[in-house]
Amino acid sequence: MTFPLSVNIIEKTLTAITFNDAGLVPAIAQQHDTGEVLMMAWMNREAVSETLSTGRVCYYSRSRKGLWRKGESSGQVQTLKNFRIDCDGDTLLLLVDQKGVACHTGRRTCFYTEVTEEGLEEIAVVEKSPEELYGSSD
Repeated sequence: MTFPLSVNIIEKTLTAITFNDAGLVPAIAQQHDTGEVLMMAWMNREAVSETLSTGRVCYYSRSRKGLWRKGESSGQVQTLKNFRIDCDGDTLLLLVDQKGVACHTGRRTCFYTEVTEEGLEEIAVVEKSPEELYGSSD
């Protein structure tokens, strides 16, 4: 995928997406070359448009009530390789090249807790502490 995409293609893409009542759509980020599922976040129209315009993944932060450019404070940037829309138009799959860790906890993936017969098990180690990523323990 080469960026920026044309305004026409971006508009067609936005029309194909079914945003919820809050104007959001869930987006799953997956490592493009390994298939590793990294995280799930929300996107609004502006985040989708910016992502398709720049090739750098941008989400919508519900807690901050604004755009969240992945890696803007941590340096752990996601570069878009492929953008897919599911059959109902209500979920996105972003194939990305993840620089570093994807999770704010410092793990490669947000999906690091596995349910086992013994209970919950953490299956991914912290690769980079939140303090290293963000400069604080928040």
